[in-house]
Amino acid sequence: MSHKVAQKLEKFLQQIEQRSHFHAGYPYNLSCDYSEIVKFFNFMLNNAGDPYVEPDFGLHSRQFEQEVLSFFAQLYKIPENKFWGYVTAGGTEGNLYGIFLAREIYPNGILYSSQDSHYSISKAAKLFRIKHQVVDSQINGEISYHHLEQVISQNRNYPVIINLNIGTTVKGAIDNLDKVLEILDRHQIKNYYIHCDAALSGLILPFLDGAPQVNFQKPIDSIAISAKFIGSPLPCGVVLTKKKWVERVETMIEYIGSKDTTILGSRNGHTPLILWYALQSRGYNCLAKEAKTCIWNAQYLFHQLQLREYPCMLNNFSNTVVLQKPSQRLIKKWQLASFENWAHIVVMQNIDKDKIDTFIDELVLEQGLFNQVKNLQLQSVS
Repeated sequence: MSHKVAQKLEKFLQQIEQRSHFHAGYPYNLSCDYSEIVKFFNFMLNNAGDPYVEPDFGLHSRQFEQEVLSFFAQLYKIPENKFWGYVTAGGTEGNLYGIFLAREIYPNGILYSSQDSHYSISKAAKLFRIKHQVVDSQINGEISYHHLEQVISQNRNYPVIINLNIGTTVKGAIDNLDKVLEILDRHQIKNYYIHCDAALSGLILPFLDGAPQVNFQKPIDSIAISAKFIGSPLPCGVVLTKKKWVERVETMIEYIGSKDTTILGSRNGHTPLILWYALQSRGYNCLAKEAKTCIWNAQYLFHQLQLREYPCMLNNFSNTVVLQKPSQRLIKKWQLASFENWAHIVVMQNIDKDKIDTFIDELVLEQGLFNQVKNLQLQSVS
């Protein structure tokens, strides 16, 4: 390697290390160590095709992918013989897959999703040419059940495809599955498909006492979960659905010796290995502890903001704290996601109380300086 190349890589490493330390606005677990499996990155691993069909080539990690999927199937209470899923490239692919299956089952169905749904839902509607009805959101980011019932009643002759948010992207709001089921029952809707976008909260809610129960013991049809909470150097996630739905769309591809049941053809074989290692090395109890700690720290941040009368919001069972938009300097330093007059901090494993205190101190100092300048300006005007 040339000196110039080495210098550039070293500079980039320093930049990433620094930016990782002050990363608070996006839902990434940056507290992971995968050094034990780095050696596998010297090999090409391709999980092309169905994760349950052994292909003709041997450079894949299907055995690890199947164990990962079994973990999620148990977590979401669906029997091994009734579920199907695969490791995706992230939450978006999981959402695309769920909406794709819904379209195949109900070609003339109408897709309903709230204003606070992830942008991949409207993308799915465009890609698969599904009629899409955007439903109003409540102020906390939860879907408006009144508006949902209104638009469903107006289109009761069409099958219903619903995207439910299990933790919205911006506010961490959870749509109430039971209320939605009541609406469908009230209007005698028999043909419906419920997809759950549980990108971040999908690995938090199952571990929290008293949290809403969203699993396959209720009539949901698919769920997309991101690996962001587990943590991975490569974006990835998991999608789960009912095996009977997948059997409707599968086709055999002779070229690879497998079934074409996924959105992508070639699929990353390293991500199932990463997820498997994370689950094996940390286990259920460790993940549960991490989930509870993130929720406690989010509540701590929320309380600290409240004590200082700084405008903020936190949904129940959420690790996403919404706060009044601070200065651009703080937004850039802490890499906060901002929207209109608001920003948010997603309290992941790497956001501990010390880091929260540091942010609060900087925010308070900045607000103090802002108020001083404002008072001086008022005095000069008077």
